[in-house]
Amino acid sequence: MKKPLIRRIKFLFLIALWFMPVVAAEADVSIAYRTESPQLSFAVSRLDQALRQVNETLVLTDLAGPGESDILIAADEREAIFLPGAALESSILSRIEPEGFQIARRHAAKKDVVCVIARDETGAMYGVLDLAEQIRTVKGLEKIEEKLSNRRFEFRAIKFNLPWSSYRPESNPAMNLHIETCRDLNFWRRFLDMMAQNRFNVLSLWNLHPFTYMIRPEGFGEACPFSDKELARWQRFWRRLFRMAKEHGIETYVVNWNIVVSPEFAKAHGLKERNDTSDLVRRYTRQCVRQVIDEYDELTGLGVTLADWMNNMTPKEREDWIQDTFVEGMNQAKRRAKFIHRSVLAGSPVEMRRVIDEADFPDPVWVEVKFNWSHGHSTPRLAITHDYSSGQIDERFWKPAPENYRIAWMIRNEDFFILRWGQPDFIRQHIVTNGLDYVGGYFVGSEGYIPAKEYAHKPNDHVTWRYAFQKQWLFYMLWGRLLYEPDTPDEVFAAEFDHRYGDGTGQTLLKAYALAGRMPLRLASFHRATWDYTLYSEGFLAPAQTGFNDKVSPFISIDELIRHETLDPAYLSIADYVEAVVGKQSIEESLVTPLELAEALESDGGEALKLASSLTAKVGQGSPTLACEIADVQAWAHLSLYFADKLRAGVALETFRKTAVGEQRWKAVALLKKAAEHWADIVAVTNPHYRAIPAVQLSRSGSGDEAVFSWRQYQNQTQRDIQIAAGAE
Repeated sequence: MKKPLIRRIKFLFLIALWFMPVVAAEADVSIAYRTESPQLSFAVSRLDQALRQVNETLVLTDLAGPGESDILIAADEREAIFLPGAALESSILSRIEPEGFQIARRHAAKKDVVCVIARDETGAMYGVLDLAEQIRTVKGLEKIEEKLSNRRFEFRAIKFNLPWSSYRPESNPAMNLHIETCRDLNFWRRFLDMMAQNRFNVLSLWNLHPFTYMIRPEGFGEACPFSDKELARWQRFWRRLFRMAKEHGIETYVVNWNIVVSPEFAKAHGLKERNDTSDLVRRYTRQCVRQVIDEYDELTGLGVTLADWMNNMTPKEREDWIQDTFVEGMNQAKRRAKFIHRSVLAGSPVEMRRVIDEADFPDPVWVEVKFNWSHGHSTPRLAITHDYSSGQIDERFWKPAPENYRIAWMIRNEDFFILRWGQPDFIRQHIVTNGLDYVGGYFVGSEGYIPAKEYAHKPNDHVTWRYAFQKQWLFYMLWGRLLYEPDTPDEVFAAEFDHRYGDGTGQTLLKAYALAGRMPLRLASFHRATWDYTLYSEGFLAPAQTGFNDKVSPFISIDELIRHETLDPAYLSIADYVEAVVGKQSIEESLVTPLELAEALESDGGEALKLASSLTAKVGQGSPTLACEIADVQAWAHLSLYFADKLRAGVALETFRKTAVGEQRWKAVALLKKAAEHWADIVAVTNPHYRAIPAVQLSRSGSGDEAVFSWRQYQNQTQRDIQIAAGAE
């Protein structure tokens, strides 16, 4: 009687197994590396995340451990001995440069081993991060691509303006709302994670007078405003920050403006806080420089600005002051630090070269040159710099080719603080055009925008990020990855979209951003701007107008657009174009006319809107942030259409004024009405997402520090343009 019962139980058990859902078992992937390395451990943590997403678990072992691993990281030549077939590695290592890496499959006794090979820990870190990215994209370790990657530029820096002792008014909410966030080391850990993942290797921290937030200057204790306990907290903050940066393969520089002392020092001695050239200020500055280097072993170096508060000084006097304070203080320090010398208003490359030559620093100096002044997101053609107040380009800064310094282009972003942006081909073209032999790298960053606290988006479930830089992930990924390796294909960036928002979103979103992202580049190329407040492209504003100014609003009116000169000499202004057409003058084929620019803007904007529309069905299926990405593309696309019709209206209106042909006036009115509709579309797509934000670029308007920006508040100015055209004579 028992046997039939047993058979029945076995039968039911087999049936249950047959219908049981299949659950993929996690498989172990072993990795051998120098486990005490913080840089490698950071990268391995990202590799672990990628493997877990494909149901594999990472098992960590040390390089000296027994047996063969599935993945092996050799972070320098000594560790190459652990590679399978190590005797063959000399030819591979010879092709790997500093910060470079190779991913290769090597056959061991019983299996293939994926090897990440580098000359240094930073290169190995980048290689492991690349491996993690590949695993996430191809869904496993089996299909990863073997590759060799070397850096394009040695210096890949982020310019980060600090909110205390800030260059822009500290009283402005756009600055001071970030103070708490920027004192939080958790913020900096996330920011440094982002930098390392995107291959940035320099964090430059900028403010007016950093020193008394870092030290109590010996012999000048009155300069520091903090109690011993407060200063100790600041010092712990700086030391942890510099150490964390080093653990991410990132150098750190503190950059100031000159001549500036602390308010407490100025008050104690009856001096000017700025522009005081007295011997006391020289001695104080020299002591600050020396002491900061001595007290912060993991700070890489210092940077200086010869501008703003060196009034009534000749170029030689400015450089002499730098030599007597910064250079001398650095030479007096117990160790050698690296140096950034900004070219801003230096006035004389001859004097600058003299000081650098006489300093005899062991490492090459980085000479920062502002590419197209404060609006680097414009044309990739160098049109102006900030070496002189006129914007003239002085090639003596790099001709003859320097031997003890390298140029680092500063690509400032004062043009989009709210909308996400990404245009990979612009960055690639910039590197091809300007990555000359004397160029060692780039800075990327802003002065009017601190990417710390998220303050622009209205609170709702779309906000899946904590910090502002996390929203702008595409901006940082494009600049960082392409400065490291300009040949990085678009598929890498598209794959990141897919990872965030689901398969099938990446190529479409990246193409949409690339099309719509040309709008601010074209506006900044067409509407010549110099310092920060002279243009704010995403708002279509020129708060400190450098050309014709109707003094009505920061908004670029139709008359201001017509009468303004271009930045890129390949662009023809409206006024010049109409004058040529009316005068029946020939126009060079190489020049881009306003009407041709309008056609390109309309084409790109229209195509971007179609691509964005094709993704709306995916909203709600995954991350709610996808709706924000789509909305930002739509906003840029509508701005493109607005700019296009406003250009056409400008041509028609200027033609009417030159010819008195009434048809042209009413054509201008009709086009400006269309433009106003586009602006209404911008308001409709941005208003659900963004609040009116503090706007430092508007601080010189009537509202001062209370100035805020939203697209809605300038809607009435689009109606004013219509009135201008209708009333034209």
